[in-house]
Amino acid sequence: MAFNKPNPDDRSDNVEKLQSMVHHTIENMERAEESMAYTDSEEQKQAIQAKNERRRESIDAFRNEIKDEAHQRDRQ
Repeated sequence: MAFNKPNPDDRSDNVEKLQSMVHHTIENMERAEESMAYTDSEEQKQAIQAKNERRRESIDAFRNEIKDEAHQRDRQ
C-alpha cells in the first residue's frame, strides 16, 4: 500500500499569485461594467452591480492577504 506524502507548504510565490488574482478580478469588473451599456434589462444590470460588489470585497480580501503574505516573507 502506497502512502501519499503531502506536498510541502510552498508559499514563496503567493504574493505574486494574489496580485495576479487582483488584476484579473479588476479586468472582469471592467468588462462587466462595459457590458451594462449593452443591456436594457434592469435585472441584468442589478445582477452585474451585485457581482461587481462581491468582486470589490474579494479584492479587499486579496489585498489583506497580500499584506499578510508579504509580512510572512519578510520575517523568513
